[in-house]
Amino acid sequence: MRRTAEPYKIKAVEPLTMLNRGEREEALKRAGYNTFLLDSEDVYIDLLTDSGTNAMSDKQWGALMMGDEAYAGSKSWYKLERAVQDLFGYDYVIPTHQGRGAENLLSQMKIQPGDYIPGNMYFTTTRAHQEMNGGTFVDVIIDEAHDPSAELDFKGNVDLVKLEELIDEVGADKIPYVCVAVTVNMAGGQPVSLANLKETYTLCQEHGIDVMFDATRCVENAYFIQEREEGQQNRPIKDIVRDMFKFSDGCTMSGKKDPLVNIGGFLAMNDFELYTRARELVVVYEGMPSYGGMAGRDMEAMAQGMYESIDDAYIEHRIKQVRYLGEQLMEAGVPVVRPIGGHAVYLDAKAFLSHLDREMFPSQSLAAALYLDSGVRSMERGIVSAGRNKETCEHNVPKLEMVRLTIPRRVYTNSHMDVVADSVINLYNKREQIKGLSMDYEPPTLRFFNARFSPLKSTLIANEA
Repeated sequence: MRRTAEPYKIKAVEPLTMLNRGEREEALKRAGYNTFLLDSEDVYIDLLTDSGTNAMSDKQWGALMMGDEAYAGSKSWYKLERAVQDLFGYDYVIPTHQGRGAENLLSQMKIQPGDYIPGNMYFTTTRAHQEMNGGTFVDVIIDEAHDPSAELDFKGNVDLVKLEELIDEVGADKIPYVCVAVTVNMAGGQPVSLANLKETYTLCQEHGIDVMFDATRCVENAYFIQEREEGQQNRPIKDIVRDMFKFSDGCTMSGKKDPLVNIGGFLAMNDFELYTRARELVVVYEGMPSYGGMAGRDMEAMAQGMYESIDDAYIEHRIKQVRYLGEQLMEAGVPVVRPIGGHAVYLDAKAFLSHLDREMFPSQSLAAALYLDSGVRSMERGIVSAGRNKETCEHNVPKLEMVRLTIPRRVYTNSHMDVVADSVINLYNKREQIKGLSMDYEPPTLRFFNARFSPLKSTLIANEA
């Protein structure tokens, strides 16, 4: 098979600098061994997140100059609203400063104390908003999603038996909506099939329960449907996206991922009453219903980016670049979540550092070791991210203990991926030398952002003192 290149050419560059080993060690200490607390200027290749780290196109940069910064009734807002309605088919749209702004509005409007919110695996900020409004998240994803080695085309699928059992147990009136993520971040960027979306929606309609998508990476999900689901091959990504959203009542969206911008988001729905309440609430937390925390220029760029995101050539390259990194690691025997997902390669830290107990924070230790080895910044997605049980105060211990290597869109070349692969493989070959961490400071909420750690031994990597 012939190799292909990026479906774009580079017009502007940003220089990168790698600190030497001693400088990286000092930076890691200052950050309390938490990659979130590293300064950007101290990072060589930044795979912390794909949220807001995308490169915009020339047309998006041009769109910035067209921004209408009117406080009310901005022309840029109407352009964004039309784009959402065109691509996703919803009747009503509320702009927000980013995805968690939409999560906040949705949770406040829909959740009452004592409610249960089923979802195909939790996400950190989503669950935090649900819990702060008195709800309880219930995982209804298929069991295979919790097995990093399981090879399955659609590991993000909702388990309909689990969902129906919850409905029977607590009653449909205690379930304000089902939250379906497309794709599932915490499962390794795994997709949901179109058939499962339809079945989930049909079941919820029978019980009068809404289905709300976390649509953050819906275009990536559509690519997997096109690639893997029977009857979907050769269909345009735009058509598959539209079909997906037929099986929902609304969605939250972070514009910082698939829509290819650095800030922004929205809440969309078909329910006029919910829309009316959202228009009132958005003013309290975000801004006017015609900007919702975004500048006009950002709305212009987001509207343009949404159309660029559904380009078939673009999304194929995007998925295959992530796969390019993952395949190198798998060939070297590095344990990763399989199959490779849409936005990131997830290292199976539990298998990678099998000599460390979970309370020694293997994912946090591996992320810190990766930065120390090569200046590559990644993210912990394990026991630290899972937080504590609010009743017992014990650590939540998820089945998956991972390090996320998240690929920003249109930012890095495959040569950068080679550097990342070399570093991960080097660490895997000396994995027994990586020591665990203890937590020195623990925030009460979303602790992974600001927690601080220190090595259990004198140094993080034993033979490199």
